[in-house]
Amino acid sequence: MREPAFWRRPGSAAERLLAPLSALYGAIAAGRMAGSGYDAGIPVLCIGNLTLGGAGKTPTAIAAAKLLADAGGKPAVLSRGYGGRLHGPVWVDPAVHAAADVGDEPLLLAQAAPTVVARNRPAGAKAARDKGASVIVMDDGFQNPSLRKDASLLVVDASNGIGNGRVFPAGPLRAPLAAQLARAQALLVIGEGTAAQPVIAAAGPLPLFHGRLVPDARTVSELAGRPVLAFAGIGSPEKFFATLRAAGADVRATRAFADHHRYGAVDAGELLGQARRDGLSLVTTEKDMVRLRGAGDLAALAEATRALPVQLVVTEAEAFRSFVLTRGV
Repeated sequence: MREPAFWRRPGSAAERLLAPLSALYGAIAAGRMAGSGYDAGIPVLCIGNLTLGGAGKTPTAIAAAKLLADAGGKPAVLSRGYGGRLHGPVWVDPAVHAAADVGDEPLLLAQAAPTVVARNRPAGAKAARDKGASVIVMDDGFQNPSLRKDASLLVVDASNGIGNGRVFPAGPLRAPLAAQLARAQALLVIGEGTAAQPVIAAAGPLPLFHGRLVPDARTVSELAGRPVLAFAGIGSPEKFFATLRAAGADVRATRAFADHHRYGAVDAGELLGQARRDGLSLVTTEKDMVRLRGAGDLAALAEATRALPVQLVVTEAEAFRSFVLTRGV
């Protein structure tokens, strides 16, 4: 879904109109979060966020899984597989599965660690444990009470924060802020900006980390000065476009799609046609690229498009490493 503009404007008429629904939704969400959940029998580290939309959960889950593996652990990543048709539990194989099967994020996660997709999270956790995992890294699912978490790390976008601070549908929060922070063990703010300051203040003594998504140096070098048409169907397409510009790419045109957008033949034809007509190179995110692969009518677009990989870098690297490892190794 596309985020309504009024979610970023406190005091709007739409916000006031939807306030009663938000109060009801928030009360239900807070009540659900209080559930105890299934005990997986191995540590569960949840990477979640406070709001609907993207904040950087998947790069954070990848970073956590790599830290755990490097320290001798056997992490398995658990994902709901948003956008995929398979209910699971199913182990993701990028050579076999497409985004239409398991969702786009699990295909990226599976490059870092064994990844299981399951709509039923307790069933997915059991599958991970039975396969020999020593720790589970949950990508999302913080507000879902069905699986007990040993620790939860909340990811916040520094430029977007929590918008107007209201609970859905009047705002982007998935549950009341206080109820969410009470069940978290740490906060990670990603990017530049001051929009996350209200969350930082409300989080009080929670450990606070700062991170940034750093683009792959080799790809950046190859894109430097090149005129490009950038397109993205993620939570914040504009952040991707800004990253490209900061990396030195000559961004002549952009196309923004909704998060998890399922590309079709019409999209492919329009993007390829504009790139050919204007002499532009096509660039997108890794998350978008996995949605282009495996679909016959998108083969030409996938072949003509370059993905820009990014990696999470945490300023408080050693403290972040300690937080992750003490929960999972």
